[in-house]
Amino acid sequence: MAPRFVVRTFGCQMNEHDSERLAGLLAAEGMEPADGVDDADVLVFNTCCIRENADNRLYGELGRLKELADRKPGLTIAVGGCLAQKDGARILERAPHVDVVFGTHNLSRVPELLRRSALEGPLCEVPDQPDPDAPPLHLTALRDLPYAAWVTIQTGCDNSCAFCIVPSVRGREISRHLDEVVTEVEGLAARGVVEVTLLGQNVNSYGRDLTHRSPLFSELLRRVGAVEGIERVRFTSPHPKDLRPETIAAMAETPAVCEQLHLPLQSGSDRVLALMRRGYTAERYLRRLAAVRAVVPDLAVTTDLIVGFPGETEDDFEATLEVVAEAAYDSAYTFVFSPRPGTRAADMVESFVPPEVAKERFERLRSVVERSALGRHETRVGRHETVLVEGPSRKEPTMLSGRTRQGKLAHFAPPKANGVAPGSFAEVVVTGAAPHHLRADWVALVAPPRHRMRIPVQVR
Repeated sequence: MAPRFVVRTFGCQMNEHDSERLAGLLAAEGMEPADGVDDADVLVFNTCCIRENADNRLYGELGRLKELADRKPGLTIAVGGCLAQKDGARILERAPHVDVVFGTHNLSRVPELLRRSALEGPLCEVPDQPDPDAPPLHLTALRDLPYAAWVTIQTGCDNSCAFCIVPSVRGREISRHLDEVVTEVEGLAARGVVEVTLLGQNVNSYGRDLTHRSPLFSELLRRVGAVEGIERVRFTSPHPKDLRPETIAAMAETPAVCEQLHLPLQSGSDRVLALMRRGYTAERYLRRLAAVRAVVPDLAVTTDLIVGFPGETEDDFEATLEVVAEAAYDSAYTFVFSPRPGTRAADMVESFVPPEVAKERFERLRSVVERSALGRHETRVGRHETVLVEGPSRKEPTMLSGRTRQGKLAHFAPPKANGVAPGSFAEVVVTGAAPHHLRADWVALVAPPRHRMRIPVQVR
């Protein structure tokens, strides 16, 4: 029998896509996906280290696997990704039953490292820089979904946000060539993919390292949006300080680009934003947001927020509540500050916010976010929406789930006459709203609404 593998992901969309690449590499070696951890011969953990909780989850999982490793002497365990880039050989010290540790820059070498570890014992290889001669991993990626795909357009980050460890574990910003990205998207469309999400640590600066002039992201949006067969284009994450008028215009004028924008605020206090080294003020952020909403009708906006950043006062937090209320987000990813070794914020120990204060602020902020999210969802009741069907709902298996162009999750009962395949487009009518989803009634299957007219706009 062929060896069987499981790749488990702890982290963001970039980690998810890296896991698809790892799965493709292992499949190319003749391995087969296993049904679960207990059935696997090779376990690969692809990790995140943005927050301390991710570290704790990974090490807790490795601890629980010690018994399985003792029962299955032939089991191979590999740990890679951002936490491995950060901790390196310390992973082998804390979990001696791990066989391979690899970083963010050498995914293509994982099969070789697995083969070597079988002969040489535990190995740790965490290079500081990517190998320029490494093969393109998207060619072998084992995609999770046949109709939707992640597409990495850049790796690394040149910003210096005080709370963020990404530049340390992902390196400097490196953009893929525009034609290479478009060619990948064309290949995905030829295989039936209808939705792509462009990934980067700061997509708004995409291409600046290639041209040494203005970024190329607006041009990339137009080129990808023009690929025949691609119905929906999404992207994440942009940085507010780099959101340029030409990008806003490309969003407004390219029919395939979805009416969705993830624009991380982090804090609504100018003082805290300066401590975070974010490069914008709350007023400038709100002006950029207003500029997008002015030319992209029915735009859904999500954000990231950090509560309890070192030095945050009650006045600072009240300023955040005011900005969040004014922005009226559709949803938000809200986190209590977690110090990451190697970042500037981790050294601000003397001004850490007490955990009980941060927790109380977190709940207050969550209430404001959910209030605006519910309000925006309630305005959609009675509307007909086109959703891309994802399959059975996780919470209600008798229902189907699908996403609107705005990225909103809608749950609806399937038609009784026949099944509905994931990746189909369906028309539904919204009947109910909650802070995190919509409820809807089935109307009909529809053809992909490819050719919507967009009018050229002028963004000031």
